[in-house]
Amino acid sequence: MTSADPKTLIRLARENGSSEDGVPVDLGQRVRELRKARDWTLEQAATQAGLARSTLSKIENGQMSPTYDALKKLAVGLEISVPQLFTPPRAGQVNGRMAVTKAGQGTAQATVTYEHELLAETLTKKQMLPYRARVRARSMEEFDGWVRHDGEEFLYVLTGVIRLYTEFYEPVEMRRGDAAYYDGTMGHNVVSVSQEDANILWVTSLA
Repeated sequence: MTSADPKTLIRLARENGSSEDGVPVDLGQRVRELRKARDWTLEQAATQAGLARSTLSKIENGQMSPTYDALKKLAVGLEISVPQLFTPPRAGQVNGRMAVTKAGQGTAQATVTYEHELLAETLTKKQMLPYRARVRARSMEEFDGWVRHDGEEFLYVLTGVIRLYTEFYEPVEMRRGDAAYYDGTMGHNVVSVSQEDANILWVTSLA
């Protein structure tokens, strides 16, 4: 099983999740704030995420660096995406910003089903999360259930052919140039149906 190195994810948190004064986001504090915003006890949040209470406590108190699998469970339990764990609450507006990501220079995150390349990662307090993804999955059986998260999502096929599975619609086959826009809280997964891995652009709203 291939997964992102936890150190890479922590570095991503520091680079992509800085607060207004430039101080890196404290992952433990962020998780605690998300838990309390839902009015959950430590026990309730741990149960929701499928983690041991002691593990969640250590994460919140900065006593351990969570594995990617643990971060994924946390995100699913909190009903957000993994990158949103590293995105601080937005306060105020900043105008006139820009970030350029040269081809192949985005931060990589590899999972069993996708290889993600995060784009515009230097901008903090983004309202959208853009990333390229290489779709490695070939069947729904490779996923551990539906992917769900807050916000809306835009998908654009760059190369290859994919099949977009959603919780409430029939599967849709999509080719280069095809696009889809859907509610992220609706279960969804993407698989490649072409001989080569398909490449897609994903843009997820963080609102």
